[in-house]
Amino acid sequence: MAMKIALEILGGLGLFLYGMNLMGSGLQKAAGEKLKKVIELLTSNRFMGVLVGTLVTAIIQSSSATTVMVVGFVNAGIMKLTQAVGVIMGANIGTTVTAQLVSFKLTDLAPVAVGIGMIIYLFSSKEKNKQIAEILIGFGILFIGMDFMKHAVKPLREYEGFTRMLVNFGRNPFLGILMGFVLTVVVQSSSASMGMLLALASEGLMPLSSALPILYGDNIGTCVTALLSSIGASRNAKRAAIMHLTFNIIGTILFAFVLTKPIMSLVTYLDPTDVTRQIANAHTFFNIINVVIQFPFAMILVKIAMTIVPERDDEASEYKLTKYIDERILETPSIAVANTIRESLRMGKKAAQSFESAMNGFFNKSKQEIKKTFENERIINDLEKAIMEYIIKLSNKSVSAVNREIIDGLFHTINDIERVGDHADNIAELAMIVVEKDLPFSDEALNDLKVMYDKVMNAYKYSLEAMKNGDRDLAFNVIKLEEQIDGMEKSYRRNHIYRLNNDICNTESGIVFLDLISNMERIGDHASNIAKAVIDADVSKIS
Repeated sequence: MAMKIALEILGGLGLFLYGMNLMGSGLQKAAGEKLKKVIELLTSNRFMGVLVGTLVTAIIQSSSATTVMVVGFVNAGIMKLTQAVGVIMGANIGTTVTAQLVSFKLTDLAPVAVGIGMIIYLFSSKEKNKQIAEILIGFGILFIGMDFMKHAVKPLREYEGFTRMLVNFGRNPFLGILMGFVLTVVVQSSSASMGMLLALASEGLMPLSSALPILYGDNIGTCVTALLSSIGASRNAKRAAIMHLTFNIIGTILFAFVLTKPIMSLVTYLDPTDVTRQIANAHTFFNIINVVIQFPFAMILVKIAMTIVPERDDEASEYKLTKYIDERILETPSIAVANTIRESLRMGKKAAQSFESAMNGFFNKSKQEIKKTFENERIINDLEKAIMEYIIKLSNKSVSAVNREIIDGLFHTINDIERVGDHADNIAELAMIVVEKDLPFSDEALNDLKVMYDKVMNAYKYSLEAMKNGDRDLAFNVIKLEEQIDGMEKSYRRNHIYRLNNDICNTESGIVFLDLISNMERIGDHASNIAKAVIDADVSKIS
């Protein structure tokens, strides 16, 4: 009998988790455009951070995923601890949405939601409709799982030892907190453990006094995922995870020993007879009041984290290859796509710097400038490898059709940027020959090279700008510029061969000149390829 109950609870929990993840995935795809802008909202304003954390967690249906993402942002260096603390607080509020949802008696609607969702999914080709279908199917499966758990725990009413144990959690809050902590660590979801509490409460097995300590323990247990995620991350990322843990421990102590009775009185007044609604409301009030109380002391949380993980002398000088991408951010693919674009643009700017220093090395006969290109080339190659590996992992995630197009386009764009770096490196090698042999060039040749360089650099920079803003008009202008560059290369090649034939130019200088305009023409081609990727994927759809 006990085995049968355990298996049914496990099956119901599995459906609950699957439904929650499916609904979260659908919501995330549907809200992809808004989620992409989340980084722009992450200012030093902590209040805005709370709002962002609440919104993101309500959409992705997991405070653990949001906090892991925050650890990733901090590790990537694009979020400060003062920003992270607000988002972490907001994540705790956002996670109450699931408990509120399942506390309502909506089980009868579950089969209807799944049925409608499946019809839409099977017979509609529009991506937006499929996202809505995914939300409906996930919503339905979540409630079916909840219903499974309710039926599974019914026989437990006959076990006096079990009911006595649950009552004891109310008398001994330490046991309840420990139970909630262990349960959340095992199922890796505070929402799922809340679902189990509500299932027990709906069958009259879980009194409010016993549910509250378990609820408090849930909030501590949900920190474990972020703590594990911070292993191997930067010291700042570890501090973000510790802030999350500290925030929830302080809240638990405060409520378990000071505010339990006021909360019980409040939720009982709001719903005198429905224990499931009382527990859901207590969960919401706990997290909102906890944020309100601790919000003014957010900097103390930062100081505690800094004390536990103290600053080291070499911390500021730590070299980090990538800035915007981190595997933890893959938890939210739409944000990961936006960050991959940012990292690709960063690599693109590095290639532009490489091209610029190579040409400066040539025009100014500067070995120092040439050396900059050689150094940048190594970084560009390492960036290409890191971004490519990240894109492969991202491509295996469930993303919207628009984001799928962008991911596919990034594979080619990253290769184009890397090739720009290669051509800049070739130009630097040619510049080194010019410097070492002190090769002469006619004024006409130097003027041609300067004009072509300006045109190519503009085309390449415009292609990056078009990629950044999803500007298709600018992308079309890049393609026109590339056609002009092709014409210039043919004209300059013809003119230079004429100069060579008439001994106006040094032969070795002539060979270098032809190689220079050939490499610049190829950079123009890659700029055109980047622009075409913008036109094909229409990045503006997620901008």
